[in-house]
Amino acid sequence: MSDESQDDQALADEWAAALEESGDSEVDAVNSDETAASEPAPEAPPTADFPTLQDESSVVGDGNLDMILDIPVTIAMELGRTKISIRNLLQLNQGSVVELDRLAGEPMDVLVNNTLVAHGEVVVVNEKFGIRLTDVVSASERVKNLK
Repeated sequence: MSDESQDDQALADEWAAALEESGDSEVDAVNSDETAASEPAPEAPPTADFPTLQDESSVVGDGNLDMILDIPVTIAMELGRTKISIRNLLQLNQGSVVELDRLAGEPMDVLVNNTLVAHGEVVVVNEKFGIRLTDVVSASERVKNLK
């Protein structure tokens, strides 16, 4: 037997031992004389079995929602927005008025983690500002706005 065929056989034996350790049942193919002369084919990656996704109603119905109830979120109330140049921004001082894109009396946006969830109006309760929700955005609308 030549040195090259001995090297090929040694390589085939190493692959057979490695496959045997991993529990693969295709060791016989590596040990055959035909495959010993050629490089062994790489092993196919294992396929993963993923669980099927459930619809939203079954997840909520199973009580899985309890896991996330204590996760903190950020709530912001937005009166309106505007775009101004840096020059104008630097010229602002006490008493300056910045015009927003909303009309007076128009409802404010209620954002949770920068996602619109409701509209409301400003109220004063015990000398503190608050917001009375006037319209809550449906879950399907919130999902549609995320895309």
